[in-house]
Amino acid sequence: MKLATVFSGIGAIEKSLHRLGKDYEIVFACDNGDVELNLLSGEDLEEYTRLTKLRSKKQLRDAADISKLENLGKKENDIAEGIRSQICSMNSKIEKKRFVDALYANNSRKTNFVKKAYMANYGHKLSEDDFHLDIRFLDGRDYRQDNIDLLVGGSPCQAFSAVGAQYGLNDTRGTLFYEFARIVQETQPRVFIYENVRGLTIHDNGHTWEVMRSVFENDLNYRITKPQVLNASDYGIPQSRRRLFVIGIRDDIRCKDFVYPEPVDLQYCMQDFLEDNCAFGNFTFDKKTGDLIVKKVPGKPDKKFILTPAVQKYVLAGGTSNYKTSTQTDLKIARTLMKMMTQHHRAGVDNYITVSKDPLVLRQLSDREALRLMGYTDDFKIAVSSMQTLRQAGNSIVVDVMMAIVKQIYLTKVFE
Repeated sequence: MKLATVFSGIGAIEKSLHRLGKDYEIVFACDNGDVELNLLSGEDLEEYTRLTKLRSKKQLRDAADISKLENLGKKENDIAEGIRSQICSMNSKIEKKRFVDALYANNSRKTNFVKKAYMANYGHKLSEDDFHLDIRFLDGRDYRQDNIDLLVGGSPCQAFSAVGAQYGLNDTRGTLFYEFARIVQETQPRVFIYENVRGLTIHDNGHTWEVMRSVFENDLNYRITKPQVLNASDYGIPQSRRRLFVIGIRDDIRCKDFVYPEPVDLQYCMQDFLEDNCAFGNFTFDKKTGDLIVKKVPGKPDKKFILTPAVQKYVLAGGTSNYKTSTQTDLKIARTLMKMMTQHHRAGVDNYITVSKDPLVLRQLSDREALRLMGYTDDFKIAVSSMQTLRQAGNSIVVDVMMAIVKQIYLTKVFE
């Protein structure tokens, strides 16, 4: 199979193919690792930074500020379009790649930790020249001749401007969904898997999904499935994590219809995945089926994950007079892992484990445990800090959910 990914993360689809024993080749991957490339400058950049901070804190309420942020966003999109045109006029894939890499090197001092983790685990299957830093500047036409079998990716859920009923690619310009759609159009994979938040179909009163559906079916000419939300706990992983998936098959390919995988009985609880009960190296998989093998060999997670008394007091607080939250710890099925779990949210939001009961001592999930709860077996190399690994795990797709989808795709005989 020839695989390509955008918003690649740490390789959930790659890990799922590995566990399933499928032979695959990585054509390209793309992820900015949350390293933002600021295309604005001077006063525009200062104002954009100020307004986006207000938005992130949900304090952007002034109509003038909202309009100003929209205009600055459009200005940045125009600059990006100019850069894309410049890149597309270049003669070779390598020249384009070097140009974009230089943009990042000259405009950001941040490290792309996602790329470090990805290449540490899949670098034997992918050249550095085919790991791209920005989907906006990735020219998919350079890979059209590679005959990609499967393209996997997602994008942030963004609202689109309503332009009557004239939905299409032009309505999505300036959004990252447009970039995903453009890559599909330029590379023409046999199949794509699109992943997003579970509320996508009701976002913006359903308008967002209606635009996406029209683009997939009318502009890109793909037969798509009805979006379906799949929960990790229904596919072998003791975590409550619901994500929406859409499968697209190119119109010219004759095959069976895709059917979403049926849920299976959950064999494990969160405690089975903890290093206390399964020491490193004992969280593996069956080479014939891909199923998890969890051996009960006692171990000890690093003490650095134990909460300080002050943090423990905070996370166990039941809230305020206006906000109440659960203080339950040691759940059988983990709460949704988030990329911001390093910030120690209260117990009703994050996952905490008892180290000792007298006196009560708690710890957070270790980086290895977080990876396990996303379906990454212990052969996955941790190549960055614990904080970065926890963030990456919280951003990932669950491997076992992806495995269940891949099995169903193979049943359609789309690759034959």
